Amino acid sequence: MSFHPNDVVRRGRAAVVIVCGVLVFLLSAFFRTQIMRNEQYSLQSEENRLRQIPTAAPRGPILDRNHKPIAENVVGYSVALLAQSEDSLRATLTRLRGTIQLTNKQFQDAINRFRRDRTRPAVIIQDASFDVVSVLEEHRIDFPALIIQSAPKRIYPDGEAVGAFVGYINEISEAELSKLAGSGYTPGQLVGKTGLEKQYEAQLRGREGVQFVEVDARNRIVLNGRTREDVTPQEGPPLYTNIDLDLQEYIHQLFADTLAGAVVAMIPKTGEVLALYSSPAVDPNRWVGGVSSAYYDSLNNDPRQPLYNKALQGQYPPGSTFKLATAVIALQDSLIDFKTRMPQPCTGFYYFGNRVWHCWRKEGHGSLDLAGAIAQSCDVYFYQLGQKITLSRLVGGGIGLGFDKKTGIDLPEESRPKFPTSFPAYFNQKYGPRGWTPGEKELNLAIGQGENAQTVVNMARFYSALATDGSEPTPMIRQGAPKRAKTISLTPDQLVELRKAMMGVVQEGGTAAAAAIKGVKVAGKTGTAQTLKYDKNGKPLYFAWFAGMAPAEDPTIVVVVMVPNVTFEGATSAGLATKIIAHYLHLQVANTIQNTG
Repeated sequence: MSFHPNDVVRRGRAAVVIVCGVLVFLLSAFFRTQIMRNEQYSLQSEENRLRQIPTAAPRGPILDRNHKPIAENVVGYSVALLAQSEDSLRATLTRLRGTIQLTNKQFQDAINRFRRDRTRPAVIIQDASFDVVSVLEEHRIDFPALIIQSAPKRIYPDGEAVGAFVGYINEISEAELSKLAGSGYTPGQLVGKTGLEKQYEAQLRGREGVQFVEVDARNRIVLNGRTREDVTPQEGPPLYTNIDLDLQEYIHQLFADTLAGAVVAMIPKTGEVLALYSSPAVDPNRWVGGVSSAYYDSLNNDPRQPLYNKALQGQYPPGSTFKLATAVIALQDSLIDFKTRMPQPCTGFYYFGNRVWHCWRKEGHGSLDLAGAIAQSCDVYFYQLGQKITLSRLVGGGIGLGFDKKTGIDLPEESRPKFPTSFPAYFNQKYGPRGWTPGEKELNLAIGQGENAQTVVNMARFYSALATDGSEPTPMIRQGAPKRAKTISLTPDQLVELRKAMMGVVQEGGTAAAAAIKGVKVAGKTGTAQTLKYDKNGKPLYFAWFAGMAPAEDPTIVVVVMVPNVTFEGATSAGLATKIIAHYLHLQVANTIQNTG
């Protein structure tokens, strides 16, 4: 078959045009890929080749008022796996069990972490020991997806001594992730769960870093591969507190492992919390890396309730420590003065209606004025004073003094005290319109029983107001500007007289006379409230309180101690409190004490 010469030329030109067009198209594509989109494709290539491994940031240290560490960081290790799928993760974990010991919980937790976020390595061991890390390093070639990182480990040098306020950290939960959405938190991070760790989480958390590792097509780590420069994590700033660690440690030694109770020590003029303690104590170090079920069960099954913060959460009838509030209400309303005596002298009991109301002292106190009734904690005097005030005014006065509200301390676990919030609606709602009588409520409330259950920290706040000009300080763990509000409307002379009456408690004839401190005058008040429980010998058990301040003339420290479930004769709250005061003031306690009222 022959072609006309013109056809050959025409077809040749068409072929040239097509070839040139293809070449232009390929060249433009190459230009777009290699020049215009070079950065984009390079980044995509890098992302396919490199994996970003988050590196935990050291949390900010927590320091006491003298800059001693309450919480700090040491070098620790975490072990994780890069997995392509849940099946591959399960297979690797199963093989890993032949090399190191993995509990069922660690196995399942790793699976759960992978399900929550497949972009992050699945953490297997949050706090791996050096021995475990050494074994895994020897077998690294068998587990190419294994990631062993040096990670900051949170420690609390004083352990149980600081557990009541410092709190602990643990892995963030799904509920917390939802609550903190938009705050930069991701699954697997550690967050504060209680105490200062939770209260100041935003400050303490620091900023995560990034480690880059090279992986192959099967997501296996390429040892000594080419990577980008890592992003260094940033430590959180330090948290400076008002805690006196020396005093806190001393209190822990006093309570040891045998005595349950709670202590709050404050500087009354500023609200600075020097110590906050709850016994039995909990060691926050045991939560690092995940608390063991055995330890948690031991705490949960302990009848002394170590998981229950007795200083912040416990609500206990204040007993005779509330008599100072009754006296304040009566003085504010000008119903009495310090020389006022009640119509009926104390003979050990008081008749009201068809019931006998007893005084703690069976033989009675005789005729007393207000100062004497405070010093000797006479129940009969305060029964009559409560009737003189009336129930409506006792409720209103108590609300005015803050007995129905939280103190506002900068800890997340504080409970609201139990106290009537109104009159008579509160009683009508609780007992029905005809299910109660004002008289009995007056008598009970006046001596710190009945519709009254206070936290230890709230009693410390009230006694701090008594120790100053009647201004209520907000208790503060973190250092900062003090916050105060006037709650007690008494003259300076009346407040001085009240403190003198309280000095009588720790002098001869007072209910805590044996708790005197050599070289300083202490003002205080004992308190004993019913628990409706009995010991193995059938003796009734009580809540034993002591609220004290020193030096009485110008107090620099207020200490409130509450010891639950003790026999009347064996209560040691006053002795504990004055030892704490003496330690803070570097003085000696004269004797030991047995509470009597």
